[in-house]
Amino acid sequence: MEALVSTHFNFDNQVSFYKGKVRDVYNIDNKYLAMVACDRISAFDIVLPKPIPFKGQVLNQIAAHFLTLTKNIVPNWLINCPDPNVSIGHCCEPFKVEMVIRGYLAGHAWREYKIGKRVICGVSMPDGMRENDPFPEPILTPTIKASEGHDEDISREDIIASGLVNESDYLILEDYTRKLFAFGSTYARKQGLILVDTKYEFGKFGNDVMLMDEIHTPDSSRYFYADTYEQIQEGNQQQRQLSKEFVRQWLIENGFQGLEGQIAPVFSDEFINLVSQRYIELFEKITAQKFVPQDYSQAQKRVEENMHNALKELQTA
Repeated sequence: MEALVSTHFNFDNQVSFYKGKVRDVYNIDNKYLAMVACDRISAFDIVLPKPIPFKGQVLNQIAAHFLTLTKNIVPNWLINCPDPNVSIGHCCEPFKVEMVIRGYLAGHAWREYKIGKRVICGVSMPDGMRENDPFPEPILTPTIKASEGHDEDISREDIIASGLVNESDYLILEDYTRKLFAFGSTYARKQGLILVDTKYEFGKFGNDVMLMDEIHTPDSSRYFYADTYEQIQEGNQQQRQLSKEFVRQWLIENGFQGLEGQIAPVFSDEFINLVSQRYIELFEKITAQKFVPQDYSQAQKRVEENMHNALKELQTA
C-alpha cells in the first residue's frame, strides 16, 4: 500500500534536518520550522516496521484544526499548512518535557496502577479505581522527552529542581495545559467523544511560551465514545476508543512492549487498513469534516514543491 514514509529535502537557508518518530523537521534560518507529518507509526517509543496510509495527513490536519481553534486561548507556533502533510511555524526553543494530562485512569497510568503504584509523577491516585474510571480532577503527569528509548515520568518538583524548566515558565506550562485540556474536553463532548488524556509540547519563542507540534490527535490523545461509556464501564468491559491504544494492545498481545531484545512484529495488510480507517474515523468524528485523502502518486514531489513555495513566500514577505 502506498504511503509517505519519509522525506529528505534541501531548502534555501536550511540550517538542519531532524527525523522524529513521525515527523521530518526542517529548520529554516533558525526562524521557521517546517514539519512533514509522515505515515510512520510508533508505539512504546519505537518506530514500527510498516507505515499507515493517510496517518500523517490525519495528524497534520487535526493538529491544524485545533491549533486554529485554540490560538486565542494559548499562543502557538503555527503559521500555515501549505500541504495536507505539512505545517510551517515559528522556530521555538523546545522545553525538554512533555506535559501529559489525564482525566481518566487509562493507558500508562493504568498499567502503573494495576501493579500497585498509587503515585505517578509525584501525584497521588485514589485507591479503589477501575481501569478507565475518571479521576476526581485531571492530573498532570509530565515526562522527560527522550531522544532514544522510552520517555520517563518526572514530578513537577524534579523538573524545577533539575533546571529543566524554571518555576515561572513551568507554572505557565501547567496553566496552558489545563486550559487546553478543558477546551478539548468540552469540544470532544460536543462531538460525542470523551477526551481521556493527552500530551502537549511547548517551547520559547523570544520571551513567550508557545504551544508546539500537534494537539488532540490520535497519536497524542486518547478518546472514548461518550454514548456507551457508562454502560461499558458498569459492565467492566474495554471501552470503545479512538486512539492508538488498540495498536499498543495488539503489540502487547503479540509479545512486544518495546523492551530490550524484543523485535516489533510486522502488521498484516488487513491490520494496516484497519488502523488507517481508525485514523480517518477519528478525523471525521472529531472535526465533523469529510476526510479528503491525498493523492500518493507523486507525494514526494508535491510535498517538496508546496514547502518550497510556502517558505519562499515567507522569506520574501
